[in-house]
Amino acid sequence: MARSVLALVLAGSLLGLTATAFAAGESSHETPQPPRQKWSFSGPFGHYDRGQLQRGFKVYKEVCAVCHGMKYVAFRNLTALGYSEGQVKAIAAEYKVQDGPNDQGEMFERDGRPADYFPTPWKNENAARAQYNGVPPDFSVLAKARGYERGFPWFIFDIFTQFQEHGVDYIHALMVGYKEKAPAGFALPQGSYYNDYFPGHAIAMPPPLSDKRVDYSDGSPTTVDQYAKDVTAFMMWAAEPHMEIRKRIGFQVMIFLLVLAGLLYFAKKKVWADAH
Repeated sequence: MARSVLALVLAGSLLGLTATAFAAGESSHETPQPPRQKWSFSGPFGHYDRGQLQRGFKVYKEVCAVCHGMKYVAFRNLTALGYSEGQVKAIAAEYKVQDGPNDQGEMFERDGRPADYFPTPWKNENAARAQYNGVPPDFSVLAKARGYERGFPWFIFDIFTQFQEHGVDYIHALMVGYKEKAPAGFALPQGSYYNDYFPGHAIAMPPPLSDKRVDYSDGSPTTVDQYAKDVTAFMMWAAEPHMEIRKRIGFQVMIFLLVLAGLLYFAKKKVWADAH
């Protein structure tokens, strides 16, 4: 009986040590939380920086557009970034858009027009899977579709501070989170790259940015961090182009409700004055 009890105790100890070691191994490769960034559009009075949006569009056009499309953004929407109608027409004409059928019933390609939407750089999803080992996500709503859990009690504070930068913080961290080598003990699959902030750390997309890859005409730093901030801000605009209007109307509604509440209070005092 004593031997059986001792065996159970030893087995439990071994299981506990094994579980501790496994947990320690897992925790060494946990995904860290993306660091907070300062964005011009954060907060209830935030607004887009047009200069940053134009730089971000330049990064998208010269780097990201090779793999990623923006099927919910039309060329004409770029006027919101500060581009003139002539510049928008010139940008649209650089793209080839499939149209048709023509009189012979065939599809054909033509130069893009301001009313057209950004085309995908691949013919179909099967072609994308064969070329990129997966379908590259569309940039139209990616800044709102991605994010991370902030946990308790931060999500409560987020309600009052209107924190909605989960997606942009994550995307920025992802683009600057590549490492040349995986840490010791991490088995990186063939054809993958190690990234600190990607779930599982193994990502199929190679590092998209490098220093001095895109030229800026306004004197902004040509660094990976600056590129990541600019293109991420552009992605936020693509996902929510009417954010500034929404915030302005929301503030006006709050002022209206406060004034209305005051008027209703004094009206109630006046109506019920004789009753009291």
